[in-house]
Amino acid sequence: MINIISIDLKNPKPIFEQVKDGFKNLIICGVLSSEEKIPSVREMAQELAINPNTIQKAYRELEAEGYVYQVVGKGTFVAPVVPLENQARIDELILEIEDLARELIYLGVAKPDIISILDKL
Repeated sequence: MINIISIDLKNPKPIFEQVKDGFKNLIICGVLSSEEKIPSVREMAQELAINPNTIQKAYRELEAEGYVYQVVGKGTFVAPVVPLENQARIDELILEIEDLARELIYLGVAKPDIISILDKL
């Protein structure tokens, strides 16, 4: 796990969000798989040289968004994907995609180019 998540102190985004986004990216890209244990708050704080409370806040938000779950005394694990339970988040993300597509079209990007980008995923 060393150096998989990096923190940019010049980035205006809060550090806990950078940690949260880093883990989300690792989960979404399949680097971290379902049921895999992630480092403890203390381990991540030491590795990234940041306050443990910052890591704890990132983990809490990841849990609230359904990306991880905690088992008392065992640690934090990547949550399995359960599409039906995530419908509200799916709907929210679809709205974000629609807003981004509208903006891209407004800026002159052709619809086929946008579709091509999505097809590459």
